[in-house]
Amino acid sequence: MFAVLQSSWALLFGMFLLMVGNGLQGSLLGVRGAIEGFDPGILSYVISAYFLGFLGGSRLAPTLILYVGHVRVFAAMGSLISAAFVLYAAIPDLVAWGVLRFIVGFCFSCVYIVAESWLNAAADNRTRGKALALYMVVQMLGIVCAQIALNFADPGGYTLFVLISVLVSISFTPILLSAAPAPAVQRTPRMTLSRLFRTSPLGFTGSVLVGAVYAALFGMSAVYGTQRGLSIVEISAFVASIYVGGLVLQWPIGWLSDRMDRRRLIIILSGGCMAVCGAAIAFSDSAIALYVVALAIGGTVNPLYALMLAHTNDFLEQEDMPSASAGLIFIGGVGAIGGPVIVGQMMQLLGAWAFFLYVMLCMGSIVGYGLYRMTRRSAVDPAETGAHAAITPSIGPVAMEAAQEYASEKMPESHGSVNTDSNLDKTTPNT
Repeated sequence: MFAVLQSSWALLFGMFLLMVGNGLQGSLLGVRGAIEGFDPGILSYVISAYFLGFLGGSRLAPTLILYVGHVRVFAAMGSLISAAFVLYAAIPDLVAWGVLRFIVGFCFSCVYIVAESWLNAAADNRTRGKALALYMVVQMLGIVCAQIALNFADPGGYTLFVLISVLVSISFTPILLSAAPAPAVQRTPRMTLSRLFRTSPLGFTGSVLVGAVYAALFGMSAVYGTQRGLSIVEISAFVASIYVGGLVLQWPIGWLSDRMDRRRLIIILSGGCMAVCGAAIAFSDSAIALYVVALAIGGTVNPLYALMLAHTNDFLEQEDMPSASAGLIFIGGVGAIGGPVIVGQMMQLLGAWAFFLYVMLCMGSIVGYGLYRMTRRSAVDPAETGAHAAITPSIGPVAMEAAQEYASEKMPESHGSVNTDSNLDKTTPNT
């Protein structure tokens, strides 16, 4: 781990600053939207625009890099992000914010792809898992620190918007100065969505739902706080707790994932999240209880994405894992686009408590479908499964492919027996 940190610390530090800026953007817009008098239902479309742009960027970034190179794409996208952050405060209009959110999402997707390409190129088979773990820690810590920064100035003014613009601008310096020669642009063949669904129906469906919940947590948790009438300190503590929970529980859950039926673990985590959301609705008046709930929700939702990936890999041949990653990124992105809009409309109609109702319904869907899938396909022996890679829904396509490569390298030699007839779906062929 120290060797990875020593060789990539500048790149990771730059990504940390980027994540502080991105994390602060999400919470700040939720609070500033309430100050401007924007309805949660309408503001949810603005929040969703980021994920629409992010999905578009993940599809187009490889083409841009192919034409102009990693450095130019990184510098151009970073400049647009920095400018957009300042324009939020200058143009407090919903349509303008929606356009800016789309641009920021698109640019961040491109920036992640370039930075992840450099990080992956600096790692080898021996250190790739550690590099991914450090990258995940840096992302989560950046978002947590962003919530602390929310208290530095009045969200109704310009200062915080200028701060996130400056953070993004500064982040380019260590990244660009430390960047190794640009890695070759690779185009990984994509597995069709229909084949991906046939291969792992639970992994496919679960990725959509986890993406939808993660986007709601990332984009709408501050909106929930403003609707509840929480102070800035309470909102920042609430949002930070979500990511602290995800960071703390990622590795214990990963350890369990390699030692038990992953479907059972997915069902247990989703069911636990449902129970916690029910408690949040019942005991919503207590600030302390709210923080505990946020820790538990973050601790269950964030690791679920890696679990869905690992579960899907259990039914893939090693050579198919990279092509499956593009499909999982896409369907998770589709869920992320719809998540904020749906929860925003629910909060508009039912009130702030519908935020937890939405999460409960999504997690309940995973529980129900997971139980159904257990009747359709026999369990995979944990000794025959691949390794669990610590990733979150916020990663880009390159990190996802790196996680697949890591899982492929750690796959037991007998993995081919996982796809025997006794383990296949009883009604749908695994082709």
